[in-house]
Amino acid sequence: MTADITIPADLLPADGRFGCGPTKVRQASVDALAASGGRYLGTSHRKPEVKSLVARIRTGLREYFRLPDEYEVTLSNGGATFFWDAAGFSLIEQRSAHAVFGEFSAKFAKSAALMPFLDDPVLIEAPVGSHPQVERVDGVDVYALTHNETSTGVAMPITRPAGNGLVLVDATSGAGAIDVDVTESDVYYFSPQKAFGAEGGLFVALLSPSAQARIGAIRASGRPIPPSLDLSLVLDNSAKDQTYNTPAVSSLFLLADNVEWLLEQGGLTAVAEASTAKAGLVYAWADASAFATPFVSDPAKRSPVVCTIDIDESIDASDVSDVLRANGILDTDAYRKLGRNQLRLGVFPAVDTEDVHALLGCIDYVVEAM
Repeated sequence: MTADITIPADLLPADGRFGCGPTKVRQASVDALAASGGRYLGTSHRKPEVKSLVARIRTGLREYFRLPDEYEVTLSNGGATFFWDAAGFSLIEQRSAHAVFGEFSAKFAKSAALMPFLDDPVLIEAPVGSHPQVERVDGVDVYALTHNETSTGVAMPITRPAGNGLVLVDATSGAGAIDVDVTESDVYYFSPQKAFGAEGGLFVALLSPSAQARIGAIRASGRPIPPSLDLSLVLDNSAKDQTYNTPAVSSLFLLADNVEWLLEQGGLTAVAEASTAKAGLVYAWADASAFATPFVSDPAKRSPVVCTIDIDESIDASDVSDVLRANGILDTDAYRKLGRNQLRLGVFPAVDTEDVHALLGCIDYVVEAM
């Protein structure tokens, strides 16, 4: 029985968290939160202590992403999924075009299609395991791209398509671990529970002057916008180092702490190189394996943080994940809707290289034992 397989203790990683979201939270961040006592938790988010956390986040992200002065760092409650709805109200004037190549890139398009005041979105599709090339589309005022498709492990370079539309980039699982020129986009947005090693419930959006102007113009147009989806309120409150409504202060703390930790690691370029090296270990192992193969066939399109690995059909990948979980190695399951016999391994910045080596050894051990 696979449930009876015990991995020797000397093979196990020091930390068994390899999920793709939420991802590993550093113990040092948790300890720092606990040590802060009552300084932040249980206090008003409109007062200086909590506002100082928002200020640390905004200042740190500006440095980390090397933002021009005219770009604005904004944040609010809700996560990237919530941001799609807010973008429909506050950023899309009439019609958007969406690069669709997995579950999450498709969801923004579905959200835009539900909004009765917008025209049906244009879908620029590619098979799962790849990504499309996005070029100018007439009559479009927003291009929606995805930096790293979490469901499939495909990373897409961010370059601004020709044309006058705003470029919105869902960067949730790539932001912070893939080097990027943010000026190739107008809105680079993400949730902090991936590369930034924090908790969910927030979104961050890095806004160009054009995006800020679009938000203001739509607000002035008289379009009815529910306050919680009004990005003009997000802009106003972020400038005051606060969120429109009450945030989970622990999420703010963890995000601020991890932005500063990533800066200490050398900043975005250094962190991206380290992530690429860890992912390279996984792909090299799969290439050399008798039972594993990288799902993304083109190495140039492989994610440096979400490694999707197909497993030979003679071996049930879900059984492998179950044994790993029983031995304290967590969240290696394939994305449920992709429907492949696959492992999905997160190697985000907080994951140690030594633990990646140990994970691969444990997979080999489990398959052999099975």
